[in-house]
Amino acid sequence: MFKDMEKWVEIRRRVLTNEISKRGACSEYGLQWRTLQRILKHEEPAKYQLKEPRRKQKLDKFLPIIHEILKQDEKAPRKQRHTAQRVFERLQEQEYDGSLTIVKDAIRAWKQRQAEVFVPLAHRPGEAQVDFGEAQVTLRGEQGKVAMFVMTLPYSDAIFCQVFPHECTESFQEGHKRAFEFFGGVPRRISYDNSKIAVAKITGGRGREVTREFLRLESHYLFGHHFCLVQRPNEKGHVENLIGYSRRNYLVPVPETDSLELLNTELEQRCQKELGRKLRGKPATKEELLAEEQTWFLAIPPQEFEARRVKPGQANSLSLVRFECNDYSVPTEYAHHDVTVIGGIEEVRLVVGDRLVARHRRHWGKEHIEFNPIHYLALLERKPGALDYARPLENWNLPECFGVLRRRQEGELEKHGTREFIKVLRLLEHATMPELTGAVEYALSIGANSADAVKLILQARQEQPVNLFCLDGHPHLKGVHVPPPHLEAYRSLRVEA
Repeated sequence: MFKDMEKWVEIRRRVLTNEISKRGACSEYGLQWRTLQRILKHEEPAKYQLKEPRRKQKLDKFLPIIHEILKQDEKAPRKQRHTAQRVFERLQEQEYDGSLTIVKDAIRAWKQRQAEVFVPLAHRPGEAQVDFGEAQVTLRGEQGKVAMFVMTLPYSDAIFCQVFPHECTESFQEGHKRAFEFFGGVPRRISYDNSKIAVAKITGGRGREVTREFLRLESHYLFGHHFCLVQRPNEKGHVENLIGYSRRNYLVPVPETDSLELLNTELEQRCQKELGRKLRGKPATKEELLAEEQTWFLAIPPQEFEARRVKPGQANSLSLVRFECNDYSVPTEYAHHDVTVIGGIEEVRLVVGDRLVARHRRHWGKEHIEFNPIHYLALLERKPGALDYARPLENWNLPECFGVLRRRQEGELEKHGTREFIKVLRLLEHATMPELTGAVEYALSIGANSADAVKLILQARQEQPVNLFCLDGHPHLKGVHVPPPHLEAYRSLRVEA
């Protein structure tokens, strides 16, 4: 077939402008008459196409086997599905003598026919999508995974992301709280996947029983929810795409930080900078579209939302309560008691009945124990011999004056001196360390070494002097006259006595 485009154009020009005759063109270019007619009829060489694909006779009878293998693969784990090489080897076991290339072509054609096609979705203003992703972060010199919370607004293409130690109820709620503050309002409808954080049970195609903590979040901010069908993440494809975008653009190279909050501040700044971009097909920048979209938002409630999870627990014989693989201490008087654990992002609170009995810094690792030495002082007063071996006090660095006081007390009271020293430490149950340190230093300076003396000094320093009531600034009270009290009744009682 004649395919030289330059020659094709030259022949058409010369013949159609009567520069040469058709017979002369056939002679000069060595063309057949039919070929010349085709050149004059078409502006460019026609591409050769088969009316139907060539039959692969060797493979034809094996195609049903290939298709059955590929259908079974759809139900198999992703990492244990057939490669083209493995399909080829199985066909050879059934006396297939064709080539691997033909098998690959057949597999590729079948997958193209089976590939799902999606309908482009219209995104209305005031709607959001939420999902979690994973990323690597070097935190205080150690590299590890963090959960990346991402909320996007498909209409304006605005994005907000934060990182948390784990994907859990607290980080899910805190991510929403920060996103609403960043966007300047609450989207009316938010799309989610079927995470156990939000969905307690799937009850049909669209039916969902949501968790109590998700309902608390929804009740506070009043947004509506939409859960994707199972294995249909394309229903929130906008956030699915932007998770990868934010990871590639905000967390590359792997960030090194001393605190996730410092990293979150940087991420928020990057999201703010991102608002200045204008995307292809959009009429304005993200920031301008977001300002338009904010008119569709719900207002952020004036009362602050607390991101937390409530979980029942019990204090064991060591006065420790387990929460998320870590143990937290409570005062020994609550050992063996039922305890309500309130876990937040930064803090864990422990409640017995309606009383807050302990609070600790939240630890996100595993098998870690958070002791408060003060919780064990009441027990140590009854068992003073364990003072130097008590694990909760192992890394408790007291000011130097406490060591001096203990030596003096043990020198004066001998075996009872340790218990007297513990009584001083128990004053921390109602005083701060700086307050008690000042009282101990003053007691040592005047030679008062007993726990009662330190207590009196501490109480005297904590007492607030009573100020005299002044009428300055209260002119309406200056005209009030209070008559003196009559004491005649009291005098009569004294006379009778």
